[in-house]
Amino acid sequence: MGGCALVAASAVPAAAHGGGDGGGGKTTEYVALGDSYTSGPLIPLQIDANCARSDHNYPSLVAARLGTTPFKDVSCSGATTEQMWKAQGTNGPQLDALGRNTDLVTVQIGGNDVGFGTIIGTCATLAAQDPAGNPCQKYYGASGVDQLSVTIARTAPKVAQVLRDVHRRAPHARVLVVGYPDLLPDDGIGCAPSVPFAAGDFPYLRDTEKRLNLMLRLVAYGSRAEYVDTYGPTVGHDMCKPAADRWIEPLRPASPAAPAHPNAKGEAAMAEAVLHRLGKGRHGR
Repeated sequence: MGGCALVAASAVPAAAHGGGDGGGGKTTEYVALGDSYTSGPLIPLQIDANCARSDHNYPSLVAARLGTTPFKDVSCSGATTEQMWKAQGTNGPQLDALGRNTDLVTVQIGGNDVGFGTIIGTCATLAAQDPAGNPCQKYYGASGVDQLSVTIARTAPKVAQVLRDVHRRAPHARVLVVGYPDLLPDDGIGCAPSVPFAAGDFPYLRDTEKRLNLMLRLVAYGSRAEYVDTYGPTVGHDMCKPAADRWIEPLRPASPAAPAHPNAKGEAAMAEAVLHRLGKGRHGR
């Protein structure tokens, strides 16, 4: 995921963003938009086969804590920003779930626009050529410019357009852009062969994800939305950690979850990050 030849959006205080109740009142209609990191593929119980959506994904946990009715989760595995306006199998355009009564919206999108799945496959394949080096970084930088950075920059206006339409359709909503959790060791030290990347590509891919999250943060701030950091709260629980400690499953999951995706603990951690942003988090977690 990565790079930052980005938009120059200035960060403004969170209190200046969006509408909604500002965290003080009761949320009465919550809509969750997003991709597979939101939907929770393979995490029990799966309640929508088309979208690989779990009833223990972070939107469901947030809605349960808030006591929100109605709650609409239209997140869908494989979604890009395009699926905000276009149907995805039996899942209609995600933005169609919004209305004038919606007062809370979470949006987690952009990873598939950047090509997260393709990047993982490419880097895993290239690792065999130079396991101690950084063949994936060299591949994406062969032109002299890091192509993942370019792709992230090109994704920024797509996310901004999504947020503009969210505000148009749900003008009274508090809008939260949810970042992506920590997938790889924050210290940059790899764990091949369990996660089959070359040693030098672990820090490269870590930094790429951080650039993606930075882009989402800046676009949120420039679009009257708030940003929810899920990376910081999940550091130390990446896919390289032992099964008991990890919240992100490796390419061969040991817990019910898709490869390189949050497990149930990861979804719970993202729910806590969202609730903390809303002023509803548990203390001392």
